[in-house]
Amino acid sequence: MSAEGGIISAPDFIYLASASPRRRELLSQIGVPFQVLTVEVNESIDAAEAPVDYVTRLAEAKAGAGLAACATARAPLRPVLAADTTVVIDGETLGKPADAEDAARMLGLLSGRTHQVLTAVALGTAEGIAACVSASAVRFREIKAAEAREYWNTGEPKDKAGGYAIQGRGAVFVAELHGSYSGVMGLPLFETAELLRSAGVPRWLLPAIRGNR
Repeated sequence: MSAEGGIISAPDFIYLASASPRRRELLSQIGVPFQVLTVEVNESIDAAEAPVDYVTRLAEAKAGAGLAACATARAPLRPVLAADTTVVIDGETLGKPADAEDAARMLGLLSGRTHQVLTAVALGTAEGIAACVSASAVRFREIKAAEAREYWNTGEPKDKAGGYAIQGRGAVFVAELHGSYSGVMGLPLFETAELLRSAGVPRWLLPAIRGNR
């Protein structure tokens, strides 16, 4: 376990079991103080495992690993928040692309079609682990092979489920979204806030992140 210098400006905080800068940004958006907790779990998928079961299992495993790491290190007992995101089309679960060819294959599958983005959120506490899943439908415009290669060369798709980032350059592909924008980013804020509320974790403790309108 390694706890990085996350964001602490209140007496209470939670652990975020994720190295994703997107999840850090989203958790900060709702004003929840946190420390980043680095955990490792096996992310391989079982051939017979349904996508929703897969993301739920991984999110719960990350939260559980975080709780175990805290216990081993005798760290302060705090809730551990974890999440996992996957893209699904034609029953296939698309994780992070292995290389440029794999990324091009994924974008080819998504091109001109609607796919599903599933993000599971899990919160581990002394009482156990609670989890929920956000499901969103995203429709892409047509993507040409040359454009897919250009997008890969930006470096953005390399660590993104489905090979794209809706909050980044990949936004140009998105023609329509039904569901949770933050869920597609990797941390659905409605579901996250409900889990935290049920565990008595306050939000809005940090200064608001203000953007330009």
